[in-house]
Amino acid sequence: MVMALRVVVPPHPLIGHWLGVLRDRHTPGALYATATTELGRWLSYEALRDWLPHRRVDLDTPLASTQADLVDATIPLVALPLLTAGLGLWQGAQAVLPSARVVHLWEQQGEIAGLDSPIEPRAGVLLFCAELSDGERLIRVLDRLAELGVGGDRLRVVTALASAPGLQTLGERHGHLTLYTAAIDPELNGLGQIVPGIGAVTERLFAGTVLESAARPA
Repeated sequence: MVMALRVVVPPHPLIGHWLGVLRDRHTPGALYATATTELGRWLSYEALRDWLPHRRVDLDTPLASTQADLVDATIPLVALPLLTAGLGLWQGAQAVLPSARVVHLWEQQGEIAGLDSPIEPRAGVLLFCAELSDGERLIRVLDRLAELGVGGDRLRVVTALASAPGLQTLGERHGHLTLYTAAIDPELNGLGQIVPGIGAVTERLFAGTVLESAARPA
């Protein structure tokens, strides 16, 4: 990778398990959705490990006074699921970040829509992208965020699966970024699909009942 692109593949057995469920071509749609939700939960948990703002406070237990580290509620958090397939990951992350403000993003005529309002200058931003294939769609989102002053340490990306070529392209454009994924697959086929991959995410997750424009690979 070029510049400072940081790609984290957490060595957690539950992440490996749910990724395996996604990879299996025989996994039914309902279980595929469950696996996506679980990956969203566990990858978000890992992404927040050294990133979620917290502060030490004094408090009283039923028996004594002590100190505790609590999440700093004064620092806003914004969740950006990239429609439509990114909703699967966000559904799991929502259990970890129930108070985050949610802004849905989608692609419209080659432009990223949904980012019409400013994002708070201090806000931490988590971007949920179902998978990273050639990286072009995700780059368009990151370009738009950069225009709004969002990037660097305040931004993290969560994706179920990434391709090595997509990460290379991403690093050339947005090197100062941290991305969490369940695995890195080595290649793309002639159709731009990740190999071995997790199948057509939108079709498997929503049984093909979504707009075609939302089903394009990230």
